[in-house]
Amino acid sequence: MAHFPVINLEKLNGEERGATMEIIKDACENWGFFELVNHGIPHELLDTVERLSKEHYKKVMEQRFKELVASKALEGVQAEVTNLDWESTFYLRHLPTSNIAEVPDLEDEHRKVMKEFAARLEILAEELLDLLCENLGLEKGYLKKAFYGSKGPNFGTKVSNYPPCPNPELIKGLRAHTDAGGIILLFQDDKVSGLQLLKDGEWVDVPPMRHSIVINLGDQLEVITNGKYKSVLHRVIVQTDGNRMSIASFYNPGNDAVIYPAPALVEKEAEEKNEVYPKFVFDDYMKLYAGLKFQAKEPRFEAMKAVGITVNLAPIPTGLDVY
Repeated sequence: MAHFPVINLEKLNGEERGATMEIIKDACENWGFFELVNHGIPHELLDTVERLSKEHYKKVMEQRFKELVASKALEGVQAEVTNLDWESTFYLRHLPTSNIAEVPDLEDEHRKVMKEFAARLEILAEELLDLLCENLGLEKGYLKKAFYGSKGPNFGTKVSNYPPCPNPELIKGLRAHTDAGGIILLFQDDKVSGLQLLKDGEWVDVPPMRHSIVINLGDQLEVITNGKYKSVLHRVIVQTDGNRMSIASFYNPGNDAVIYPAPALVEKEAEEKNEVYPKFVFDDYMKLYAGLKFQAKEPRFEAMKAVGITVNLAPIPTGLDVY
C-alpha cells in the first residue's frame, strides 16, 4: 500500500511546485483524500479551536450522549448496530448566512473562534479548488463558479466527538459513506485515530497528524470532473478509550447551483455512449442523498439521470442538510 498522501502547501511557492502539484493530482485521482501541512492556518488558532471544542463537549454534550446511549440500550448490544452512529454532533452554518450567533450553549469565545476558523477554511477551500482547476486544465475559478448558485456556496461545519465505546466491533462511529458535497476540510484529533478510507478494497487509516487539515472530495466533484476524480467511501471506527474530536467543514454548491460535468472533461466518445455523469440541481441531489447516505453512490447518480434537471431554479431556503 502506497503511503497516504501528505502535501506541504509551502512547496507550491518554490521550485518544488511541479512535484507538489503532481502529488495533489495523484491524491485526487487515486485516493480521494490527502492531508495538508503548512496550510497557512495558524497553529495557535487550531489549538484554541481544539481546546474550546473539547471543553464544550465535556460541559454540554457528554451527558446528553450518555443519556442517548442509555435510552437506546447501546451499552450492552450483542449484535451489530447498522442504523446508528456512535457520535455526538452539532452543526454550524457559515454561508450563505451564518447561524453561529443562534447556536445554543456556545461560549462567546467559542463563537468568535469558530467564525475566524471558518473564514480561514473558506479561503483555503477556494485556493484548493483553483489548484484542482489547474491540474484538470480548467480555467482558474471554474469550480468556484460551478458551486456558486444564486447566493454563493453552502459552507458549514459538523463538530463531532466519538467517545469511548464498549463494543467497537458492533457499532461504527460513523458508517461507511461518500460525502454528498464539494470539498471537505477536516481538523481531526491528533491523538485518537479512527478515520478510515476504502482503497483498492482495503480500509486504510487516515493518519492523525498535529495541526494538519485532511481534505476529501465529495460526490459533486466526481460529477463535475466526469469521474476523473472520485468521492471515496470512508468511515469512523471507535475506540474503547479516548474521545476523538472531529471538525469537518463542507464547502458545497449553493442549493440552486446546476451541477454537470465540465465540457472540457467530457470525451466525445463517452458522450456518444451516454457515459457522461448527470446534470442536476444540487438541492435535488441532497434530497435524494438524505435517505441514501449509507448506500452506494452510483444509484444516486443514475436516479439523477432519470430525473433530469428540474425546471424551477428559484432560490431554495438553506437548511442544515448540506452534510
